[in-house]
Amino acid sequence: MKIFFQAPAALLALALAAPLTARADDANGFGKLDPTPPAGLTAEQIVAKFGAREAEFAAARENYTFRQSVKIDTLDSDTNKIDGEYQQVTDITFDKEGKRVEHVVFAPQNTLERVMMTPTDFDEIEHRLPFILTTEDLPEYDITYLGRQHVDDLDTYVFSAGPKTIVKNHRYFQGKVWVDVQDFQIVLVNGKNVPDDTRRGHEDLSPPFTTYYEQVDGKYWFPTYTKAEGTLHFAAQQGALSQDVHMRSIVKYTDYKQFHATSTIVSSSGAIAEPPPPKK
Repeated sequence: MKIFFQAPAALLALALAAPLTARADDANGFGKLDPTPPAGLTAEQIVAKFGAREAEFAAARENYTFRQSVKIDTLDSDTNKIDGEYQQVTDITFDKEGKRVEHVVFAPQNTLERVMMTPTDFDEIEHRLPFILTTEDLPEYDITYLGRQHVDDLDTYVFSAGPKTIVKNHRYFQGKVWVDVQDFQIVLVNGKNVPDDTRRGHEDLSPPFTTYYEQVDGKYWFPTYTKAEGTLHFAAQQGALSQDVHMRSIVKYTDYKQFHATSTIVSSSGAIAEPPPPKK
């Protein structure tokens, strides 16, 4: 999220409060964390299992259509009322050739004045807020087993995850992940995308977020709800007044449906071929 002043650009810093929860009534859904080492499997074996399952999920989600609803607000510090808002609802579908396409179905006028959406923000909404940690991604992360915990009706393993090293122009997740003990899939994440860009004149920050997942078609846990909220602190510089901006964003991923091709292919001989399989 990029912030602009009419005065010269200021260095930004994001004050991170306690870990966020997407819904207030979920605060009581977390049981006590049991740090006892896992039984039957080592932590390394659990990581390998959920990495493989996450890879399956990542491939499966590419074969689903869904609706993505984004709402980003800035709130007045005195009244806590919304003083600027960005909204967009997009259907993620496939065209007749089976190529993934995005169709904006709702986009009212953007009234944000104190923050500005950047390409990084849109990329994070699509790729990093619905966090996936596949076998291919695992070597980039330090992953530590924290314990076992009930989340609502689920029994989960809890891990901390963060990048081993920061590669230029790459973004990473840093925080906690909750993995279902039966399905070995991520069902909840809480953390932040790092690193922030704090270069003067190029500042681009993202707040901490929580993403919840729900089971779709009885197979995979798909991201369905993300909430981020925090206060952006602007340092006074070159005559600009210091300023705090309270920002809140909610992203919903709904209406997951598996894509099935319906076109008929006619060969050069005139024979009618079977419809192609779903996009992999």
